[in-house]
Amino acid sequence: MTLPPLDSPQWHGSLRAFGWGLRATGATILSLVLFVTFIGIGALAHDTHFSMLWAILSTALVWAGPAQIILVSTLGSGQTLVQSAVAVTMSAIRLFPMVVAVLPLIRTPQTKRRQLVLVAHFTAVTLWVECYRFLPHVPRERRIAFVHGLGSGLMAVALVATVIGYLLAANLSQTFGAAVLLLTPLAFLFSTLRNAREVADVLALGLGLVLYPAAAQLNSGVDILVSGVAAGTIAFGVHKWRERQGLA
Repeated sequence: MTLPPLDSPQWHGSLRAFGWGLRATGATILSLVLFVTFIGIGALAHDTHFSMLWAILSTALVWAGPAQIILVSTLGSGQTLVQSAVAVTMSAIRLFPMVVAVLPLIRTPQTKRRQLVLVAHFTAVTLWVECYRFLPHVPRERRIAFVHGLGSGLMAVALVATVIGYLLAANLSQTFGAAVLLLTPLAFLFSTLRNAREVADVLALGLGLVLYPAAAQLNSGVDILVSGVAAGTIAFGVHKWRERQGLA
């Protein structure tokens, strides 16, 4: 998908920018990944004996596949609401750095905090990845409307898929359900690699993959966190060294 030039009249008006964001939903492979993933989540909600309305609301309000799986699994296994809420909150903390990274890309000196509430809610891995691809081609004063359109389109895809998965649950095998849930992290990994612009970005991803098997041997329960922090720290150090050498 090719967006209009930054000075194009097609960016005049927030409604038009919202429309371009909505159209961008069909220009990312992650929409298909979301669709398949939320079919699995809808089926999981059905198999755990939650209602369709509950499944739809969890998609709209939680808006994070891993957190929804934790929510369904913990409540379905008899855990209390407090225990489930704590588990989901711990999972959602990973999204905070993404919100912090996205907001500076879209806000202007005139932006009010209330205008960023919906953007913050929409910011999950999918939108975070695609913002880095699309937003440089969107006028800054239209970026909030564009993100609202993109986020609304992605959520609509997920809601439709949740309903379909819920209705088809009886015909979905456990193997298929596991496969569609694995598809999500793989797609995010390759999309992040595609959007990597700096040597440090590529180095952090590569080191994370290499260090994870070693971190897994620690049996700490936070293997991904350990390998991610180590890889990111090393990549940041290399970036700073390259800056001092005039290579960055």
